[in-house]
Amino acid sequence: MEKLKHHIFVCNSARMNGEVKGVCNSKESIEIIQNFAEEISDRELDAEVMVTSTGCLGLCTQGPVVIVYPEGVWYGKVTPDDVEEIVESHIEGGEIVSRLEI
Repeated sequence: MEKLKHHIFVCNSARMNGEVKGVCNSKESIEIIQNFAEEISDRELDAEVMVTSTGCLGLCTQGPVVIVYPEGVWYGKVTPDDVEEIVESHIEGGEIVSRLEI
């Protein structure tokens, strides 16, 4: 695998004991993960961008939380509808989506 340009982490509220519960999971984090995967595939960015589901990130009041590396930008209260904008603006355009930034 070549070096990634971006790695996107999406909180899915999994706990250390394996339980999946919490704010992010209850607010469509699975759909957010799926939307990222589809957008990345549709834009043929598979070799450059990876999406990973994470356990609880501890910012439940800001959930669903998405982190984009290598920049280390944290987005909060992300909805499935925000995914296209994040991919287009941040991943492809290099511009942080300030309205979602934590």
